[in-house]
Amino acid sequence: MFLYFFSTINYVAAQGFTNPVLPGFHADPSVCRAGDDFYLVNSTFQYFPGVPVYHSKDLINWEQIGNCLTRQSQLDLSGLYNQNNPELAWTNGGVYAPTIRYNNGRFYMVTTIIPSHRHFYVWTDNPAGEWSEPIIIDFAIGSCDPTLYFEDDKCYFLWKDGDIKICEINVETGKQIGEIHHLGTGLGGRYPEGPHIYKKDGWYYLLLAEGGTEHGHHVNILRSRSLFGPYESNKANPILTHFSKEMENSPIQGLGHADMIQAPDSSWWMICLGYRTSGYLLHVMGRETMLAPVRWDKNAWPVVNGNGTLSINMDCKTLPIVPLPHDPIREDFNFIQRNVTEDSYHSLGLPMGWHSIGNVFFNNYSLKERKGWLRLKPTNITIDKATSPTFVARRQTELNFEATVKMDVSQISDNMTVGITAYASPVNHYDVIITKHDGKYFANSNIRIGEIAHKEKEIFIKGNIVYLRITSDKEYYYLQVSSDGKTYNSLARMDYRYLTSEVIGGFTGVMLGVFAQFTDNADKGFVDVDWFEYK
Repeated sequence: MFLYFFSTINYVAAQGFTNPVLPGFHADPSVCRAGDDFYLVNSTFQYFPGVPVYHSKDLINWEQIGNCLTRQSQLDLSGLYNQNNPELAWTNGGVYAPTIRYNNGRFYMVTTIIPSHRHFYVWTDNPAGEWSEPIIIDFAIGSCDPTLYFEDDKCYFLWKDGDIKICEINVETGKQIGEIHHLGTGLGGRYPEGPHIYKKDGWYYLLLAEGGTEHGHHVNILRSRSLFGPYESNKANPILTHFSKEMENSPIQGLGHADMIQAPDSSWWMICLGYRTSGYLLHVMGRETMLAPVRWDKNAWPVVNGNGTLSINMDCKTLPIVPLPHDPIREDFNFIQRNVTEDSYHSLGLPMGWHSIGNVFFNNYSLKERKGWLRLKPTNITIDKATSPTFVARRQTELNFEATVKMDVSQISDNMTVGITAYASPVNHYDVIITKHDGKYFANSNIRIGEIAHKEKEIFIKGNIVYLRITSDKEYYYLQVSSDGKTYNSLARMDYRYLTSEVIGGFTGVMLGVFAQFTDNADKGFVDVDWFEYK
């Protein structure tokens, strides 16, 4: 049974909303509109499937309807890995900074795969369905953050490579048409990125982020009467930033990488990334998707939320609210039938919002072999490596949470390890694990911090049904185990800071999930997961 919860129902214009509108690891948002419907995508880096697609009617309530990259033929992540040190893959590899655009009845998503720095785009007539095979941009290799701009039946490819560049392309083939134009390097901030172009009142507006995707991130805007420039700067830049004394104590920091959209009522809105801090300028959930109103008068510069900042509790007029179902509190892992090809990740029947790492071995996951249970078959690729472990997870979306999983471990074998994890990277994760030896089952904690791997204490488990739990009170993660689902034994407590982006690097947030792995020569075995509950 799915236990859904909804936002307050109000079908007329409402007052106010809460940021982030997409909590947890939802970096680099981009948005487009088709009629009365909005669609949004985010970066996924080393996680598969790539690039979630969200749908909304009001820009506040979002429901995931699909993913752009569900097949290995679209997204081969094997190039991420350093064979001598697979742990390196997580730091800066995978899918970067997608942009979604809608033109003449067709949706386009353009992005970059790192470390090859190859730009490509896919398209579809149905954003909830499967997307096309990639169309490669073969004339531009380097950096990231591409976008598409459509005008007068022409398509322009815009990207950053030292400076911001643009040229016309054949949208059917991705081939270059005409010369490449240089639009400049922004206003002098480091890492000018995330460029987007909008045309309004005869002006071309160039939006871009600068300052790096950390505390000094901000958004600037320039404009020109010509698409190819020169572009003049807004004297009020940056138009969005929390890198100021005024906002130094805000729980939201690192605002940047924005996109803008005009609603059917002619109002303008900005979506951007930012992160909620766990402690002083430290964050564990990755960069999240925020929303702010924009006032954009004729021939004027856009003004974001009156003063170029935003807050968790936004007090402003909104679009008419249309509630959508959120993720269930308890995921029962019933097989979800979808009209997809066998090579699509969605053929596994997992719910939206669950991801694996790297190229996925489909045979290691099953929702059919035991109805109502997720069967995980182990591999010798452990979660300490970033290649392709048997691992499936969802995002941590709040600082205070309780995640519990019910497992049947009767079929695990010696040298197998199964468990629940709060996973930030291959070398930074907190786990509750179950192992078997001498015909008995044992629970333990596994703390991985860089080169250190520590197990706190081992507890004998009676029976083969176990309940594993990870909770957080913002300051600490607590690892617990139970044999009956009622009384939990504490295994370990760990400080949140060793899962934060500021301490370990990288661009992703903590994922909460389950895994199965083995060391040495394990006999064949598996673990069945009955449900995963996230409060």
